[in-house]
Amino acid sequence: MDPNATLPPGSRRMPRYDLYTATHRALRLFMTETLARIGRLDVNDRHELTTALNEVDGLLRLARLHLAHENQYVHAAIEACQPGATQAIGAEHVEQIETMDALHAEARALANLPTTTGALRLYQHLVRFVADSFDHMLAEETELNPLLWSHYRDEQLLEIEQRIADATTMTDRALLLRWMVPAITPIERAWRYAQLQRQLKPEAYEAALATARAVLDGRGWNKLKWALGMNAVA
Repeated sequence: MDPNATLPPGSRRMPRYDLYTATHRALRLFMTETLARIGRLDVNDRHELTTALNEVDGLLRLARLHLAHENQYVHAAIEACQPGATQAIGAEHVEQIETMDALHAEARALANLPTTTGALRLYQHLVRFVADSFDHMLAEETELNPLLWSHYRDEQLLEIEQRIADATTMTDRALLLRWMVPAITPIERAWRYAQLQRQLKPEAYEAALATARAVLDGRGWNKLKWALGMNAVA
């Protein structure tokens, strides 16, 4: 049921459910931290090099998956109601895939032949990818989100998100959660963990809580525990 449907005129309205922003916040945080890691990379430290390039691989894998899910589920929903509305954004998705292919090849080349020049080149190309991705995601949030809201109720948007979750492996869901947890607000975080508690088996939910404990500072972790009814330090 739409929470705003029974409100009298002039009443405060609940915010609409947002398919884009939480995932985009996770990707933005993942992108900026990976960019910073590559920017300070010591190519003579094999462990540091391997860790940084593995992070690039993880970022590119998650970004590819996100584009695929947007194409298959979100764009399909928009096109069903407003044909042609996602054409420009969809064309940018094709360009982004090509860019990610090039970044992946560059990262592999750097792993095989670590040089300061190669690291700088990867960093500069990653800068451009991140900058373009930020513009792209903002356009989706400000141009496509209103189309979803105008044609779909919140429970329908939640169904789309659930189909995306069902099509995602546990490994990739865990990777997304690792970056989403510190990127969203305490209220959003508490809501998502309440959802996870209902959806996941106990051992999977405990793993999700362990992720939150690992990536949040003390205040953030205590806020989440308080919101979930767990014992929290005052």
